[in-house]
Amino acid sequence: MAKEAPIYDLMLLLSSTADDERRAKILADVESAIARAGGSVERNDDWGERPMAYEIRHQPEADYHLLQFRAPAALIEELSHTLRITDGVLRFRVIKVRPGTPPAPSSPPPVVATAASSGHSSSSGEASAES
Repeated sequence: MAKEAPIYDLMLLLSSTADDERRAKILADVESAIARAGGSVERNDDWGERPMAYEIRHQPEADYHLLQFRAPAALIEELSHTLRITDGVLRFRVIKVRPGTPPAPSSPPPVVATAASSGHSSSSGEASAES
């Protein structure tokens, strides 16, 4: 009996300055690499353009994608190498999903404003004394 390939999550942050055709090509290349290795894409969620916690390559936003796929473990090293050298990829992370892990959310997580962008400032030493 053949063992079923494990499930992986690929979180992919693409440059928002890259044109739409370039971003679509990167995603198509990832999907074709998975198919060539004998795997299958289970989910492909486009979370859209979102602000990042910190700038990467002077870019404050990225185009977020979550791909969930089944593939042999040998693909992960090849896929990581390809994404590392691909122009337009700001960051990526491949995570092996353990059995019993709850499914990925059906909608993207909410955008959380950072303290620097929300206009909050600390007012240390400015307390008023009331008598």
